[in-house]
Amino acid sequence: MIDDRLAEAACLERLCRAPSADRLEFAPQSGGLIRLEACLDAHVYRAHRHDTYAIGITLAGVQRYNYRKSRRESLPGEVVVLHPDELHDGEAGTEVALLYRMLYIRPEAVRDALGARARSLPFVRDGHSKDRRLAKAVLAAVEDFSRPLTPLEADEAVLDVAEALLALDRDVASKRGTPSGVPTVVRRARELLDEVGAGSITSHDLEFATGLSRFELARYFRRAYGTSPHRYLLMRRLERAREMMCDPRMRLAEIAATAGFADQAHFTRQFRKAFGFTPGLWRTLATKA
Repeated sequence: MIDDRLAEAACLERLCRAPSADRLEFAPQSGGLIRLEACLDAHVYRAHRHDTYAIGITLAGVQRYNYRKSRRESLPGEVVVLHPDELHDGEAGTEVALLYRMLYIRPEAVRDALGARARSLPFVRDGHSKDRRLAKAVLAAVEDFSRPLTPLEADEAVLDVAEALLALDRDVASKRGTPSGVPTVVRRARELLDEVGAGSITSHDLEFATGLSRFELARYFRRAYGTSPHRYLLMRRLERAREMMCDPRMRLAEIAATAGFADQAHFTRQFRKAFGFTPGLWRTLATKA
């Protein structure tokens, strides 16, 4: 036990380089996992929501955020656990710059990792945890930030985090005779939304493809993936736009149109709601890394 704590402390010390000016830095893509390192001092995240789990570890300073109508704080070594589609913000809680690393994990990956062991997505009610098992799983995923994880490493990271979440929410553990898993028709709806890209799709299209009414599909979809079909499609478009923003040659208006938004103003509103910054500010902070 003491050796484990010493190892975790050494890992935190290696990760915690001196905070610098506000910046956002993404690690190389790794099997669907998004890994972010952020330093916040002068800037703050406005209220926003993701359709993924956002699970991160505080490295320096204090991470202060509003989540589920309460003010939360995460100290170095503690874990922030934000459930899909839950509104939150974020800022440095003291005069010391906030430094943290975050994992963004798609809810379907968590469902796949847990299989029949969970009836629904695990939920950490406080949005904050001191659980050492979860902290160890997150640290393992974000420690080597400069390279992509191999496919096997990414799978292991998702499984370790998912099992730690399940241990923190035993209410979702499957009971005998309780249906679990994602219905095939709901997976088909998600596949259609992945395929549509910047094109259009209607509720009628999804009803026809799945045989479910739009409201039945919305209920099943939220239970399986933590968000609605509409927000799922919106987030895929925003993620595509964020990737294009890494190309300095592309203007924001061009990015908005390519990603499927009506105009730049619509794109800006939706981007700020999803990521807490305007596209212009996000681009500025991301290029500082």
